[in-house]
Amino acid sequence: MVSRVATVAFEGIEARPVDVQVQVAAGSVAFVLVGLPDKAVAESRERVRAALTASGLALPAKRIIVNLAPADMPKEGSHFDLPIALGIMAAIGAIPGDALDGFCVLGELALDGTLSPVAGVLPAAISASARGLGLICPAACGPEAAWAGEGLEIVAPRSLIQIANHFKGTQVLARPQPAVGKAPGALPDLRDIKGQEGAKRVLEIAAAGGHHLLMNGPPGAGKSMLAARLPSILPPLTPRELLEVSMIHSIAGLLTEGALTDRRPFRSPHHSASMAALTGGGLHARPGEVSLAHNGVLFLDELPEFAPQALDSLRQPIETGEVNVSRANTRATYPARFQLVAAMNPCRCGHALDPGYTCKRAPNAKCIAQYQGKLSGPLLDRFDLSIEVPAVDLADLLLPPPSEGSADVLARVLKARAVQAARYEALGRPEIRTNAAAPASLIEQIVTLDEEGTKLIRQAAQTLKLTARAFHRVLKVARTLADLAGSEKVTRSHLAEALSLRSRETEL
Repeated sequence: MVSRVATVAFEGIEARPVDVQVQVAAGSVAFVLVGLPDKAVAESRERVRAALTASGLALPAKRIIVNLAPADMPKEGSHFDLPIALGIMAAIGAIPGDALDGFCVLGELALDGTLSPVAGVLPAAISASARGLGLICPAACGPEAAWAGEGLEIVAPRSLIQIANHFKGTQVLARPQPAVGKAPGALPDLRDIKGQEGAKRVLEIAAAGGHHLLMNGPPGAGKSMLAARLPSILPPLTPRELLEVSMIHSIAGLLTEGALTDRRPFRSPHHSASMAALTGGGLHARPGEVSLAHNGVLFLDELPEFAPQALDSLRQPIETGEVNVSRANTRATYPARFQLVAAMNPCRCGHALDPGYTCKRAPNAKCIAQYQGKLSGPLLDRFDLSIEVPAVDLADLLLPPPSEGSADVLARVLKARAVQAARYEALGRPEIRTNAAAPASLIEQIVTLDEEGTKLIRQAAQTLKLTARAFHRVLKVARTLADLAGSEKVTRSHLAEALSLRSRETEL
């Protein structure tokens, strides 16, 4: 007799069906596991053996064969423990043979028979719901699985004994409820920053349109403080965005106690991060920082200190909104629609642009060129906004805190984003939420220039030597400026401001 248990294997954020087949037959005593298991899956034999013994069940002195089908798909992760154990229990009659029909099972076993949380429960629950199955998962993951829908039957036991009692009818397990993560604390407020009014204005533009931002300035100018306060003026995640973000974080094992939060991700990797850390990869093609920042902010401080190869690996995700991680034995595609914010010093000493300063290393211009030469032109071309953040004046630091804080700016950002969402929905593209995400094919429809505007952009394109990508990004920023001003048309003044916020790129 062969017992079957449905489970999943993960490819990116996709949950692929896997059939766990268990046969207990006469023959030499052995516990054989086949179906391309990795080291974690192969070690499940000992965890399953110990967990069954702790639960009062002993493996029969027979030949046990466990096949993970399809056999040509690599299997990885500890979530195969529970389906293997339940398949053995069904094969030896410890639970009814048909009890597992209609369920997708995943979970890790401890040696005492309790269930430990695993990664990827939310994608597995969504996949199970689409296949018309219920879900059996550890109790700690139940609140996460409950977000897949009210119609999904969920059994979330704490141990093997509980699930056996549930199927025998001696103990009924209640369906878990969706959990909302508690905010770790208030977000940093723009009111904390004194001075830098121009930089605050650009930060508002970046938040309103989802534009990529590069800040260049001396040490202590407040670049990192500005970037840290960007999440406080970003709107909360929409239900669709929340689901996308949570699925990635579930695969990465970052959901605490299965609780979801509507705060946008803010990732700030150290400049020693490798290409695999940024874009994803490793032995099992795990999601990288660009995917963990999906629908949020990726902040790169000290931009030139990153490895040039790692920085250039961001160019494709910025354009396509996804990253393909290919390895010898696996291939995964992760979403990567993030807002890139970067900060840098003008040179290694950081003061080359200060009035009257003379660099000891070399002439100021040479020092700047050597330091900023680490950044490729194609990467710089992908920033919509490129500004210089000057040093803070001492007189500004002695002033009282500004009256306008993040809440006031957020109100204007929400209004501008609502205008953008309505615009793209009317154009039949509801998946587009911000101007920065608009494809080039829509630019002519959302930006109609008058004669003066056309003349200005033509002159600027020749003077600044704008590429086609830069030309479109200038128009997108101008559209955002018009949305913030409540204007239906993009005027010459909007274009002029958009160009002024990009012309710094020619100096880098």
